[in-house]
Amino acid sequence: MFKNINLLVTFECAARYNSYSLAAQELCISQAAVSQQMRQLESLLNTRLFVRKGKQMLLSQQGEVLYQHAQHGLSILNQGLNQLQREEIDGELTITSTQAFIALWLMPRLQSFTEQYPNIQINVSSSAEFVDLKQNHLDLAIRFGANVEQNTPSNLACEMFGESHVYPICSSQLAAELSSQDPHTLLSQRLVTLENPGPYDWQSWFENVGVCGIEEYNLWTKVNSTDIALSAVCSGHGITLAVPYLCQRQLDNGELSILYNMPHPNTVKRYFVYDPNSPRLARLRVFTDWLATEMSSVQL
Repeated sequence: MFKNINLLVTFECAARYNSYSLAAQELCISQAAVSQQMRQLESLLNTRLFVRKGKQMLLSQQGEVLYQHAQHGLSILNQGLNQLQREEIDGELTITSTQAFIALWLMPRLQSFTEQYPNIQINVSSSAEFVDLKQNHLDLAIRFGANVEQNTPSNLACEMFGESHVYPICSSQLAAELSSQDPHTLLSQRLVTLENPGPYDWQSWFENVGVCGIEEYNLWTKVNSTDIALSAVCSGHGITLAVPYLCQRQLDNGELSILYNMPHPNTVKRYFVYDPNSPRLARLRVFTDWLATEMSSVQL
């Protein structure tokens, strides 16, 4: 049985070009190496494969026979390798992220991904917590905030893929009434906040824009998810702090407006968290590349 497939690969390339030098360029080896391998192949087969004619290396009759079979065999081999690669990508991928990101950003765009990769099945789970990926059978967590890296176990990869500013957002009707007024006016308005706002709290925003008095404020509406907060302000109920990409459609169609072009001092950083040794790594990369590309158009 012929054991050195490299010799056949080099032979097929040299025969296709009728040239050792062009084969050497394609294979990124020296012309001398091509010549040596062809002499070795001819010695193993005990037959002449090439005949020199000027600068060309023409195939002998035996070389023509081998070339036809080598092309066919290598083509079948490449088909098998491509099938293995497709099988490695095809299949399920289970991801987790915040309820707001899944509901407002990911799900409206997921059809675009499935049209490109119909054989990848995306399973989605929402959680605001830093859940254990292995214990919960999760392939990927899409996480946001200022402390993601600190909360990621050392055995997991944590890749930042961008960051965004947080702005005060409200209905366009309310924005028309308030935008010409000083930010201090917000202390007389209903403010919508998360029960656990973390670093993206109203107090830090007021301090950053030089407004005092938030300590005595008592017109809060507290919710447990940003998608609920945005739903409230869409109906005209107060102002909330949010990243614009979560409500880009409403900003574009005029339902919502950024009240003041005064961002929160803390930005929202975005991360992919996953097991770098996952058997689904190729599939995971397809999804993260798509998502990062989709989000690269985020301007604010």
